[in-house]
Amino acid sequence: MISRNLFRRWLDNQTFAAWLFLAPALILFVLFVLGPIVYSIGLSFTMGSFTRSGVEWVGFRNYDNVFSSPDFWQVVGNTIYFTIATLIPSIAIPLGLAVVLNQVVVGRTLLRTVYFIPSVVSIVAAGLGWRWLFQSNGPINGLLGSIGIPPTPWLGSVTWAMPILILLSIWKQVGFNLVVFLAGLQAIPKSRYEAAELDGADEWQQFRFITLPGLRSTFIFTIVTTSIFTLRSFEQVYVMTGGGPLNSTNLLVHYVYEQAFGLFDFGYASAVATLLLLATLVIVGVQLYLTRDEA
Repeated sequence: MISRNLFRRWLDNQTFAAWLFLAPALILFVLFVLGPIVYSIGLSFTMGSFTRSGVEWVGFRNYDNVFSSPDFWQVVGNTIYFTIATLIPSIAIPLGLAVVLNQVVVGRTLLRTVYFIPSVVSIVAAGLGWRWLFQSNGPINGLLGSIGIPPTPWLGSVTWAMPILILLSIWKQVGFNLVVFLAGLQAIPKSRYEAAELDGADEWQQFRFITLPGLRSTFIFTIVTTSIFTLRSFEQVYVMTGGGPLNSTNLLVHYVYEQAFGLFDFGYASAVATLLLLATLVIVGVQLYLTRDEA
C-alpha cells in the first residue's frame, strides 16, 4: 500500500511524469547518438584496426598526424570552399523567391510544392541523376555538342567537378530554405508595411528596414542548418566523384569514410570526426548566442 501511494505521488509530480515520458527517447538518444559519439572520441586516442589484434592507446598522436597531414588541410580547404559557395546562393536564392511568392496569391501552394520537391528527393538518387547528366557522353555534353562546343569531362575535371557538386547541393537546399523564408515573411505583421507606405517608404526601403530585420531569426536558422548540411555532405561526393579528381572534391565526412573503411585507420578517422564535431558545435553555439535575446 505504501509503495502504491508513493508511486501515485510520483505520477502526480509533473517533473517525474515528464522524465517518464521522455525516457524512451532519451534511452534511444544515449544508445544510438551519445554513446557512439563518446566511443568515437575515445577511439581517436587509440591506434590499430579491428582486423588485427586490438588497438593501442596513443594519446594525441592521431591529432598530431591529422594536423601534419597535407591531405587533411586540402580536404579542410575543399570543405570550407564547398560550404561558403553553397551557403550564399542557398540563402540568397530562396530569399528572393520567397519575397516574390509571398506576393503571389494564385498558385502559391503549387509553386511552393514544386520548389520543395528537390528537398525530399534522396541525395543518392539526385547524385546518380546528376552524374548521368554530366558524364562524358551524357545529355549536357550532347546538348553542347549540338551547338558546336566540344565535350567536357565535367566530373573528371579539377576545374568543374567541385562546382557541379555545389550546384547539386544548392538545388537540394533551396526548396527547404524557401519554405522557411516564406513562413518567416508571413509572420511579419502587415501593419508595418502599411505604416511604412504612409510614411512614403518605397519597396527597397521596406525590404531593408522591415523585411530583413523581421527575418533575423529565420536567417540564423537557415544559415546554421545549411552550414550543417554542407559540413556533413557525403553522399553526393561518394556517388559522383569519389573525392577526385586529385582529391579536389574530397570533403571531411568522405575523408573520414576513406580513412576508416578504406585504410582501416579508425583512430585517425575518429580524430578527424571529433574535430568535425567540434566545428559543428561551434556553429550551433554561435546560433544560440545570436538568438539568446529572441522571445
